Amino acid sequence: MRVIRVDASTATILLTEAPAPKVRDRQTGEIAKDAVSGEALMTVGVVFIDEGDSSLIQVTVPESGVTEGLTVGAPVSLPGLIARPWESVFNGQQRHGIAYRATAIAPGAFAVPVAQAG
Repeated sequence: MRVIRVDASTATILLTEAPAPKVRDRQTGEIAKDAVSGEALMTVGVVFIDEGDSSLIQVTVPESGVTEGLTVGAPVSLPGLIARPWESVFNGQQRHGIAYRATAIAPGAFAVPVAQAG
């Protein structure tokens, strides 16, 4: 499956939804696990702002990558952020989208503009 690395170095990323377990099966409540490590997965909601554009996205993070001190509305960093296009058929309907994943989520900082010497 194709994976696209996301350059977030110039972006401001704000936490909009606190980390919550990623549910694999809504009927049974089964929590999603990483296919390789078996570790439980979490989802977080963020707004990704870069070059005047913003997007609300859900990002999957391994449970061990969720750092203490996260505050809704505050800036965060998402090291190892990737995007993975997907598509499927559900009840005869074609669906598609982009799944985002990061290795961790940690408190971040607002970008500070650099003053130009004049």
